[in-house]
Amino acid sequence: MEAHESSELIEHAEHGGDKNKNRTALMISILAMVLAVSSLGGSNSAKEATQENILAANAYAFYQAKAIRQTSLKIAAADLELQLLRDPTMPATAREAFQKKIDEYKKTADRYESEPETKEGKKELLARAKAHEASRDHALRQDPWFDYGEGMLQIAIVLLSVSIIGSIPALFLAGGVLGFLGLLSTINGFFLLF
Repeated sequence: MEAHESSELIEHAEHGGDKNKNRTALMISILAMVLAVSSLGGSNSAKEATQENILAANAYAFYQAKAIRQTSLKIAAADLELQLLRDPTMPATAREAFQKKIDEYKKTADRYESEPETKEGKKELLARAKAHEASRDHALRQDPWFDYGEGMLQIAIVLLSVSIIGSIPALFLAGGVLGFLGLLSTINGFFLLF
């Protein structure tokens, strides 16, 4: 083999190696971008889970406050009814005032059960709390997938970086597989396909 041929072989090997290094560097760049998206998705799902949990707790607290007020009104109405029964000689005007107050308490207690116009009745508050819980649970199902994706993508980037330095094809293959799994995990974090 002549020096000229040897020089061409070395030059060809270097260009082939550059192509592999460039391809690996591009793959690392893409995986780093997916890692950033996965990190953002995980952060957002964790925040959403916390926010929806707070909103559900607030709706349940409001529901309980309405239930307490409703029970208090029912007790007050029952107490007034008992007073009417205990004193049959009560003057008509007092009896009328008692009955008016009883009717008012009962009407308000009934209104607390459902207020479609304000969406602040017990029925509406319970539905709102359950909707917040469903959103929270959805975000909690998303979060681990982003965590898995982040971990796999970080390891893939390290393996691919080492494969450039050491020119080890097995590390490139392992990094590529982990990167692909990290990408799938990130996509599943957004869409919960499985």
